[in-house]
Amino acid sequence: MKKLISMTVLLLAILVANAQKGISVPAAVKTSFTKKYPQAAKVTWEKEKGNYEANWGGKSGEDNSAMFTHAGNFVEIVNAIEISELPASVVTYVKAHFNGAKIKEAGKVTDARGTQTYEAEINRKDLIFDMNGKYLGKD
Repeated sequence: MKKLISMTVLLLAILVANAQKGISVPAAVKTSFTKKYPQAAKVTWEKEKGNYEANWGGKSGEDNSAMFTHAGNFVEIVNAIEISELPASVVTYVKAHFNGAKIKEAGKVTDARGTQTYEAEINRKDLIFDMNGKYLGKD
């Protein structure tokens, strides 16, 4: 019985993951994305916080991540960066306030207004910092 339950849970997890990748993206979103990033190739889509996120580039396919609203309005782009490219104060802050947790990924975020911030992922959460490395909050 336990084996059957485990297999069912595994199957459901796989189905949910595949369904997320095969989402239906509104035409307005695709049009806005193509106009803004015509060079993007091998784009994968997912939904995040009610918006549509396009991922493309690099080995993992997620070196760039742009988010659009359902109506096709640009929200932000995250360009993956090396953790070593974060301001030193980001690493110091994470060590001091998150029990020395390791930063898994880092990115430079530019929103629709042109405001830039850094993003550091720890424990599956994104921490947001200004361009000087001052902590702004969690995303």
